[in-house]
Amino acid sequence: MNPVIFYTRNQCHLCTDAKLNLKLVQDELKFDIIEKDIDQSDELTERFGLMIPVVEYDGEIIQYGQIDYFTLSKRLHEKTQ
Repeated sequence: MNPVIFYTRNQCHLCTDAKLNLKLVQDELKFDIIEKDIDQSDELTERFGLMIPVVEYDGEIIQYGQIDYFTLSKRLHEKTQ
């Protein structure tokens, strides 16, 4: 399975919650998580600044903003079938 890209930034409470949900799904599907701090790149800040946290798989945004376990799990399962 390809890695999941997790766009985040410091002091983001939604990002903390999203990371916990992402790790729960990771236990089921066994994928790597590549975490990218959008504050380290002007391009990423411009692209995702108002959307974070963002979960991306295979070049497609799976979910952003309020990340919940059920939606995230369902969408990643669909992508890996």
